[in-house]
Formats: sequence, structure tokens, C-alpha cells
Amino acid sequence: MPSQLFTPIKLRELEIRNRLFVSPMCQYSAEEGMPNDWHLVNLGSRAVGGAGLVMAEASAVSPEGRISPADLGIWNDAQRDALRPIARFIKEQGAVPAIQLAHAGRKASTAVPWEGGKKVPPEAGGWQVVAPSAVAFSPDFPEPRALGIEELDRIEADFLAAAKRALEAGFEVIEIHMAHGYLLHEFLSPISNRREDDYGGSLENRMRFPLRVARTLRDAWPAKWPVFVRISATDWVEGGWDLAQSIEFSKRLKALGIDLIDCSSGGMTPDAKIPAAPGYQTPFATAIRNEAGIATGAVGLIADPFQAEQIITMGLADVVFMARELLRDPYWPLHAAQDLHADIDWPVQYVRARTR
Repeated sequence: MPSQLFTPIKLRELEIRNRLFVSPMCQYSAEEGMPNDWHLVNLGSRAVGGAGLVMAEASAVSPEGRISPADLGIWNDAQRDALRPIARFIKEQGAVPAIQLAHAGRKASTAVPWEGGKKVPPEAGGWQVVAPSAVAFSPDFPEPRALGIEELDRIEADFLAAAKRALEAGFEVIEIHMAHGYLLHEFLSPISNRREDDYGGSLENRMRFPLRVARTLRDAWPAKWPVFVRISATDWVEGGWDLAQSIEFSKRLKALGIDLIDCSSGGMTPDAKIPAAPGYQTPFATAIRNEAGIATGAVGLIADPFQAEQIITMGLADVVFMARELLRDPYWPLHAAQDLHADIDWPVQYVRARTR
């Protein structure tokens, strides 16, 4: 039986050569939000390596939306112009160029992971962070200021401007980051959202602003190309955001024209007990696919070609997003295709190495 992992998938009018997608992975290697040679080589090598879609890391829609001072950004035209050759190179290698649009909310203004990841004060280049409510992620993180109603319009406009720049840069897919405890997830979860206005309290109210952003970006993005949303399907904490709410939210996103839910989890609290293991988040993708009737992506420590193949073959998800394994080996898709006896094209420059 031919490999299903290496069959194309069509989303709207966009045909993607296989179902192995590169997850957005922060590199913390930008200055003033500007991409550089590191980003070109990092993303480009994974397009050369055979992935169907290569997604640029969480790209801040505003300076205060960065996780760290070293985050990639897409809030100005210089950043857009620097992203153009990266998107172009990805596409030239046969992969689809994608980018994740993000705002870190209360988890912003922190140091890069290899420097501890704790809050960066203003005197060291940090900034005032914002959130749905004035509730810090942890004592080691900045104290957020609760957003006023009028500020939501500006943040929505920042997402819209970022989407337009992504289109001008040559990306064909955008993903809206609503996971991992960042701003839009913060609105969804009752752990971080303590508001008493129309944007807090009930599920309907907590979904209101994320759905506003999704509607705005879906309307602005070309109808021929898909828009993804990454969610945390559960906070892994009692009383937090959970799978049942995720299914309802996904139904609402589908009604707005969102094309695929990228199903991750966690990130809302520092002490969540997460049963991490290969494929541990796949059941979320399956449940949302079945209950909400929308395409889903499975992600989470997937490193075995046969496990990835099984996810697609059994209809557990429509695509597989991979992260850490592709950091270890950018050419994993080429190797996996050999293991699965899938006949896929290699870059002509590498064909001499195809047969051991």
C-alpha cells in the first residue's frame, strides 16, 4: 500500500506535496525582530529536506508581543522585506512557505531560554506586558497590565497588518497562535482570564476576542489559500481550558472559514502535569477532527516514521507537525520516505546520495 504520509493534501486551492509539516519553532536569534541568515538556513534546510510545509516561528505582530527581545517580528516593512527571500527559497524547494502570527501577552519580555527565560526588566531592554487580566504567569514572569477594551482594536489591527505583510512577503499559509499560554490563549482560559466584561466569564465571552481575530484574518487572507489556528487543546489543569471547550471553539473557527486546527496543549501554568510521550497529543487532533468536522494536525514528540504513517492511515489527523526531530535532522522526511518505501523527489543536488 502506498504511503499515505507522503500523499499530497489539498487545502482550498493549495496542494501540499506531503503531510509532514514543520512546526513553528522559536529560534530567539533576531535583532529588533529582523530575520537573518540563521532563519534562512534553518527554514530553508527543512524545505530542502522534503517537508511539505515549512512554518516560520512565532512572529510578533508588535514589539510588545515578543516573547523575548530576540524574537522574530513582522510588525514593520523592513521585517517583511527580509522575510521575502526566505519565503521564496522555501517555495523554490517545493515546500509551502507558512508563518505563525503571534502575541505573547503575559509571557512576553522574558529572557531567551538558554539565559534562564525569566523576566527582563525595562532597564535591561524589557517592556510592560499586557494580558486579559492582571495575573502573572508565575513569580518569575512580569506583572501584566490588564488590557482596556479600546486596546483590543489595536491588537486586532496589529494582527491584520502582520497578515498583510506576510502575504506581501510571499507566504501562502498563515497560522494564528492561540496556544501555549500566549495572548489569545490567555483570553480563552479561565485561569488567565478573570475579566468581568464581554470578554470574560462565560465560554462565549472568552472566545469573543480570539474569534474576532480569526474572522479578521480569514477575511483578509486570499480565499484560495488556507488559514490555520494552533490551539492548546487542554491546559492540563483542573478548571482550565479543556478538550470539550476546544471542540466547541473549533466548530466556531470552522464556521469562520478556518481550514485546519494545529492541536497542541499546555503552556498556561508553570506547574501543569503533562504526560508527555510520543504522540501524546494525537487524541486531541482525532477528537477535534471527528467532533468539529475540521482538518487537524497532530503534534507532540512524534519521531518514528511508522507512527507518523499510522496517524494519517488511521484517520487520526490530516497532517503531522514535527518539531524537535526536525531540529535533530532537517532531512528526516527524505529518510522517512525511504523507510516507508515512498518514491519522492530528492533535490537534484543530493540525488547522488539517495542510494546508500
